[in-house]
Amino acid sequence: MSRKYLIQGLIVSLMAVALATGCAGPSASSSEQIQRALAVDTRDSVDQYILGATDVVRVSVWRNEDLSISVPVRPDGKISVPLVGDVQASGRTPEELASSIRTSLTEYIREPQVSVVVTSMGSHEFTDRVRVTGAVRQPISVPHQSGMTVLDIFLNAGGANEFAALNNAMLYRKLESEVVAIPVKLDDILNKGRVETNYGMRPGDILTIPERSF
Repeated sequence: MSRKYLIQGLIVSLMAVALATGCAGPSASSSEQIQRALAVDTRDSVDQYILGATDVVRVSVWRNEDLSISVPVRPDGKISVPLVGDVQASGRTPEELASSIRTSLTEYIREPQVSVVVTSMGSHEFTDRVRVTGAVRQPISVPHQSGMTVLDIFLNAGGANEFAALNNAMLYRKLESEVVAIPVKLDDILNKGRVETNYGMRPGDILTIPERSF
């Protein structure tokens, strides 16, 4: 199963949990899990770009234009390069892919100089997005930007609707093999100026605002 569909499945699962627990209020993860999740760097969208299926790369070989190509990464994670044949691309950075191609070309070219540029980042269409669901004016899914916070994404969703339980909001963050639920006090942020829970957003984060119980 591709990474795209795994991410979509995670989103659907989290939305179902949020809807099922909306009236009772979602349950937070342990303090240890929350601290580990919040310790993850949120300054950059991605630390290193990792290639995946549907990305398109431009492979340039200096002074060998006939070997320079623009190709998509196939579903099997490989690309085809003249002289070299199939090369594994998925799971590698552009620099690692260039190094692999360079090594293979040394059999045919003396000291080849190879560069790889990503011209279309299809594989990160879903993994590098952040989302807001629940009791907001407009649930949204937008590309992550460096410096984005909980309040930024909340306001991008048009703010809360009249049924929102703002201090029961939850930030869901995938950490290795688990999803960590981090409490967010949106009412305190908006109305009391208490910004302790105005956390930075990471790619893949989902902010959920449940409805009040009546």
